[in-house]
Amino acid sequence: MAKRQPTAGLVSTPGSIPEADTSPSLPVPDTDAALAENAVDIATSEQDPATVPGNETTASASPSPAMEVRDNAVAYLLKSVPAPAPAAAPPQQARKRTAPRTVGTRVSGQPAFVLHSYPYKETSLIVELLTRDFGRVALIAKGAKRPHSQLRGVLQTFQPLSTGWTGKNELRTLTDADWVGGLLPLEKTALLCGFYLNELLVKLLARDDAHPALFDHYVSTLNQLAHNEPPPIVLRKFETALLKETGVAADLTRCADTRGKVKAAVQYVVDPERGPRPARDDDTAPRVAGKTLLDMQREEYTDPATQAQSKQLMRFLLAHQLNGAPLNTRQILIDLMQL
Repeated sequence: MAKRQPTAGLVSTPGSIPEADTSPSLPVPDTDAALAENAVDIATSEQDPATVPGNETTASASPSPAMEVRDNAVAYLLKSVPAPAPAAAPPQQARKRTAPRTVGTRVSGQPAFVLHSYPYKETSLIVELLTRDFGRVALIAKGAKRPHSQLRGVLQTFQPLSTGWTGKNELRTLTDADWVGGLLPLEKTALLCGFYLNELLVKLLARDDAHPALFDHYVSTLNQLAHNEPPPIVLRKFETALLKETGVAADLTRCADTRGKVKAAVQYVVDPERGPRPARDDDTAPRVAGKTLLDMQREEYTDPATQAQSKQLMRFLLAHQLNGAPLNTRQILIDLMQL
């Protein structure tokens, strides 16, 4: 019988448990489970001599010492090392949550009006714009105070502009501003009324809060003032629209106490948070007739009593929203006319 070669990866020393071969050609298993799998592969890959063709006559021969050592090693490893757990299914890749879309860092061709501007450093301005799609924004107009700056003659109030800017912060950089035209200039009392509108927008509108409908109403108001329509009526309509667009206007047609319809002949006071309720003797808020409230809801200001009472009411409601802060332009207007 030919001498059997030792099993690769195991030292065939009789009477001892085989040790793993540390030859560089065979990596050393890291765990007992891997070692057991390696031993099983070795055992099953070597055929018994009895099953090899031409060796049938050796089937009854007693096993060699090397084979006994191998069988003992395999039995020992299979008994002492538990079978490896089935491989877990690969974890499903977590679905990536896409970030919400944000306004790009560059804007161009945006309709806008200058609300206010003031110096910034030596040659620049900070300009407050009312834009159609981005609301009130503050921009740095670099070099706008220089004598030959193209922005110097363009950044004028009450003139429609096409603007562009860049930047991510609250204070961005104005990149271009072009005069669009289409509106008549404001003069005399209409000019003061325009400054009053701008002051209201600067103090009551939050930055970067778009109000396209209010922007359109602002354009319409400037156009009406430029065509010498009665300022008190024009201003009352804009003040009401401003409170509605900012979400602080109460329903003037429903009584806050009964939720019934306002009656034209009843005297009311208007709570800035809740709406109208019947007037009491101890009320300090201005009293208005139910007819005035209904006229204001319909934007009907032909009645002189409606004009007078709506003026007092809107002054009271705006003062509440401004937390008592005075309006400089209103004081000037009060001095010039009965606003």
